Amino acid sequence: MQTIRARLTAWYSVALALTLAAFAAVLYVDRRSASYQDLDQRIQSEASLTAGILAESFRARGVLVGRDTAGSLVLIGDLAGLLEAVPDFLLITAHDGTLLFASSDARALTFQQVEQLRRLASDPASGRSTGTVRLGADGPKIHYAIHYVTDAGPQFGAILAGANVRSAELGPEQLLSTFALILPLGLVAALLMGTWIASHALAAVDQIITEVREITDGRSLHRRLAEPVVKDELGRLAETLNQMMMRLERSFAALRRFTADASHELKTPLTVLRAGVERAITTPNLPQDALAALEETLQEIKRMTELVDALLTLARADEGIAPLHREPVDLRGIVEEVQETGELLAEQAGVRMSVATPAEPIVVSVDASRIRQLILNLVTNAVKYTPAGGSVRMQLGPANGRVTLSVADTGIGIAAGDLPHIFDRFWRADSARTRTGERPGAGLGLAICKWIAEAHGGQIDVVSRPGRGTTFTVTLPRDPAAQS
Repeated sequence: MQTIRARLTAWYSVALALTLAAFAAVLYVDRRSASYQDLDQRIQSEASLTAGILAESFRARGVLVGRDTAGSLVLIGDLAGLLEAVPDFLLITAHDGTLLFASSDARALTFQQVEQLRRLASDPASGRSTGTVRLGADGPKIHYAIHYVTDAGPQFGAILAGANVRSAELGPEQLLSTFALILPLGLVAALLMGTWIASHALAAVDQIITEVREITDGRSLHRRLAEPVVKDELGRLAETLNQMMMRLERSFAALRRFTADASHELKTPLTVLRAGVERAITTPNLPQDALAALEETLQEIKRMTELVDALLTLARADEGIAPLHREPVDLRGIVEEVQETGELLAEQAGVRMSVATPAEPIVVSVDASRIRQLILNLVTNAVKYTPAGGSVRMQLGPANGRVTLSVADTGIGIAAGDLPHIFDRFWRADSARTRTGERPGAGLGLAICKWIAEAHGGQIDVVSRPGRGTTFTVTLPRDPAAQS
């Protein structure tokens, strides 16, 4: 479960299911216990009632036992008829243990089952007045109570009243069946209710996530989250995030101002240094070692000047004060201009270069100087990272109502772990990060390319495999109305 909403729904459903199951179990046990208590009280009452009837009849008549046609001792007829009204199983035994009376429910049992009950009633040594017994291997389970008769004459032994425990278990089992039927419906309702509750509770979180996601860079930090009137946990979270973005906005603004001010202040000293070094190089009869030192210094000044220009460009872009001077331009002309510089660089590096442009014009409203800078940066990088004998191919053409420009090389490529960082400022994909390395650079060229592409309403993508080369693709909207 990847989302809090799913986990909350699952936890709510599981908690409700466990609660229902626990409630059903407790209710079942309580209902079963109460049913057994009612059953025990019922048979105790039946036994006591029967003993009372026998005692009253003995005091009124004196003789309550007679003989049947077979000569066996039995309860007299009218008294037996009266006791037929007692429900459940009822047995009355004589003092010697013989059976004097059996109710209709008892007579429905088999002879062995009746004998089992009679032995229970005629065995005072057992010492048990109540209990539960199963009649036979597959017979009914009977809960019984034994009442020993003392005031109905010497002929009587004991009264056994019993009932099938099925009557006590039927209610709880029906309750469990009802719960088993209700539980799936309850779980479905819990899932729906849990989903609704989680969605309703986390709607504010989704809104915060959406708004924070739209703040993608330092230029969006002026935006603030909507703070709810109720200062609950989410309200305090939104307030904390707003305070954090306020601090970040101030930090970014201070950093941009410093970068812009420092870059601007460095341009004049670097220009003076460059003019002085260039003038010194032209001095007649200059020693060779001094000339070499001056040339090296001039190269460093040029590198520093390029770095300062790049920093100033990015700082102005961050501040939103680097306007684009757009005008309809045939991109084929810009590509051809860059091709001339690219072929010179490729020839020096021993790399082949090819350019493919369509026959029809590709007119787009762009800032020609910025687009030229973007393409030249990509071509320079492609030549720089392609070993001698390799090739660089630049291709321009329309695609799905847009314009695409790709620069592909057969160079060293970029590792998959490095691809997410190549547009970061001052980041280098290779290990040569020093100014005197084999591939010198400051790591700002691709950052500038990304800004130029996005400023024109387009995007720049990269595909690369180590040892197989790299392809940068710039996509620009062709309709000026789509640019923003």
